[in-house]
Amino acid sequence: MQRRELFAIAAGAAAVAKAAGAHRFFTDDEFAMVDELTEMIIPADEKSGGARAAKVAEYIDLRLAEAFDPADRDRWRAGLKRIDEVSMDLNGSAFLKASAAQRTALVARISENEAAPQKPEELFFRTLKDATVHAYYTSKIGIHDDLEYPGNVYQRGEFAGELP
Repeated sequence: MQRRELFAIAAGAAAVAKAAGAHRFFTDDEFAMVDELTEMIIPADEKSGGARAAKVAEYIDLRLAEAFDPADRDRWRAGLKRIDEVSMDLNGSAFLKASAAQRTALVARISENEAAPQKPEELFFRTLKDATVHAYYTSKIGIHDDLEYPGNVYQRGEFAGELP
C-alpha cells in the first residue's frame, strides 16, 4: 500500500466520522440530557457563555469514550437513568420532556444535600457538577471570558511574589 492510499483511507474515515455527527459515548438522548444539565449548572450570562457554549457535554462525552475503566461509563449511564426516574416520579415525564420549571425543581431537589450526598441521584449530580466545573474552567470560555485570564504576560511592579 502506498502513502497516498493511506491518506485517502484516513481522509475517508475522518469524513465518515464527521458526517455521522455521532457522539463518542453518549446516545443522542443522553447527550442532550448532559448538555441541558451542564447548562443548568453553569448557565450563560452577560459576562461569558455557559457550559453549552464551552462544549462541556462534548468534553465529558470524549472523556468517557476514552475512560479506561468501564465502571466509570456504567456509573454515568446509571446516573442519567436515575435522574430520568426521579423526573418520572416527580413530574410524570422524562427529564428532557419536563418543563423548565420542573427541571429546575428537580435539580434543586437532588442538589440540596450537596454537602453529604447519599441517594444515587445526589451522588451522580455531584459527579456531574465536578465534571462540569472541570470542563468549563479548562475551556477557552471559562479561562478567558469568565476568569478573565490574560495569558502569560510580563508583570511589572510589585506583586505578591516579589522579594524585597
